[in-house]
Amino acid sequence: MSDIQTSTVSEEGFASTSQVGDFELTIDALGEEGPDPNSVLVADYASCFLPAFRVGGQQRGHDDLGKVQIDADADLDEDDDLEAIRFDIYVEADLDEETLDEILDRAKNICHVHSALREALKADATVHGDAF
Repeated sequence: MSDIQTSTVSEEGFASTSQVGDFELTIDALGEEGPDPNSVLVADYASCFLPAFRVGGQQRGHDDLGKVQIDADADLDEDDDLEAIRFDIYVEADLDEETLDEILDRAKNICHVHSALREALKADATVHGDAF
């Protein structure tokens, strides 16, 4: 038995609806009825990286990072394939650059999406402390 099961259906056109457990997600290749697949992948990556960053903080003795926000942007090549992803990570806690870099390195080892992507597409991440 597999660990993850989803079901994706498209009745017509380029939009599809995916059932993931009790949740439903509409993704549209044209971006008309929902976000396009590349945008969903970038958002999914950031959504995985953020809690990994928090766990990395906890593992480095910083249980309260306060508000954490990831602003992600990505570049597409001429075939509309993802070519580069960048994260700007904003952290409310006032931590020094060395500590933030240690937490960032730990997050890279924890995030499952980061581990799953090919090396050339992993996010180039920059973290900013005392941001809010």
